[in-house]
Amino acid sequence: MRSMLLLAAAVAALSGPAAAQAPASAPADLRAAIAADYDANLGALWEHLHRNPELSTLEVRTAARMAQELRALGYDVTTGVGGNGVVAVLRNGPGPTVMLRADMDGLPIREETGLPWASTATQVDTDGVEKPVMHACGHDVHMTALIGTARQMMARRGAWSGTLVLIGQPAEEGVRGARAMLEDGLYTRFPKPDYALGFHVKAGLPAGHVQVPEAIAYSSSDSLSMTVRGVGGHGASPHMTVDPVVMASYIVVALQTLRSREISPLEGAVVTVGSIHGGARANIIPDEVELQLTLRADSPEVRTHLRAGVERIARNTALALNAPEDRLPIVRQPSAGVPPVINDTPLALRLRQVIADGMGADVLVSPPRTSMGAEDFALYGQPETGVKAVFFDVGGTAPEHLAEAAPHHSSHFRIEPRPAVTTGVEAMTLSAMSLLPKR
Repeated sequence: MRSMLLLAAAVAALSGPAAAQAPASAPADLRAAIAADYDANLGALWEHLHRNPELSTLEVRTAARMAQELRALGYDVTTGVGGNGVVAVLRNGPGPTVMLRADMDGLPIREETGLPWASTATQVDTDGVEKPVMHACGHDVHMTALIGTARQMMARRGAWSGTLVLIGQPAEEGVRGARAMLEDGLYTRFPKPDYALGFHVKAGLPAGHVQVPEAIAYSSSDSLSMTVRGVGGHGASPHMTVDPVVMASYIVVALQTLRSREISPLEGAVVTVGSIHGGARANIIPDEVELQLTLRADSPEVRTHLRAGVERIARNTALALNAPEDRLPIVRQPSAGVPPVINDTPLALRLRQVIADGMGADVLVSPPRTSMGAEDFALYGQPETGVKAVFFDVGGTAPEHLAEAAPHHSSHFRIEPRPAVTTGVEAMTLSAMSLLPKR
């Protein structure tokens, strides 16, 4: 009964005619409204999303719930964009267009946190295999914060002018969803944004804090597969073969020189061979060995160099080891990959000041990067689009638990939902409203 009364009060306060025409709220008023909304609505929504994750490209029920929430607030909602993508539009007079993005997919991981709201969901994946599913990367926080921001922006539409576009994106984990939505007309069927904003909750940051990188936020990601081909034969007669196991071993080691001897030590770059498979028995030299690689870079130039370097090293190592011309390695890139997320620096500095002014300067943190993770949010702000984009991080772990925080994509990954969601809503709302001044 109490939760129903809270919900009714929040809806009346945030959605009524008076609120719609109210002047811009003071920071304390905004924070109080977000806290009330969390108690009345967002906390339950986060728990529902966390308990009911869905795998990449299969986010059918998740997308339906996002669409339901946004329609209930009065947004013009379109579903099925780029697969299961959701696009919600609020036109509110003349002015710029701001797009806010949240991703929706979970991961094929069995949750082992032991928390009361832990996911026990399973789902048949696109390969036909039933798998456990978990929000082990915080997308439940992103979706909940998007709904919270949508409510705050609707309630304050008398204080800003322009067009707001909210998107629920599928398939971020496979870095496919952003491209699919763009190819399905995100920037042509709907108002094209002048600004694109998004955030990622981060287990390595203290809850209640925000990080706004000035430039590089996330690295590029390219997944490659390589078939190293030789001439197989008996393990006791290696001189009559061209051994692809030896060849693959040389290639794996030589690839590390791309990072250590061809890229400046001041530049971010990673070459990782994460999978190597070949052969069936100890006394049989196989015909082929399969490698799988991931490449990461912090600039388009380094990304291009790494990709070309893999081809060059594979080919020339094989030639040096006497591979026949018609049996040289084959390098494939099954998917297009994503470029690095490089924030528009003037916009990042502007929003950092907005967040400091509205939430307090002590909210902002600037820890050193510890990972070269990737994000397909990068595609929304590529130079050819003309869209200025900023992607920031929101802390998700209580400060006293930072030392033992499980990493993203771990079965023990956990986030403190309340401070993560409310901080995300506040930072997104302040940022969006600063870009959509009242005319």
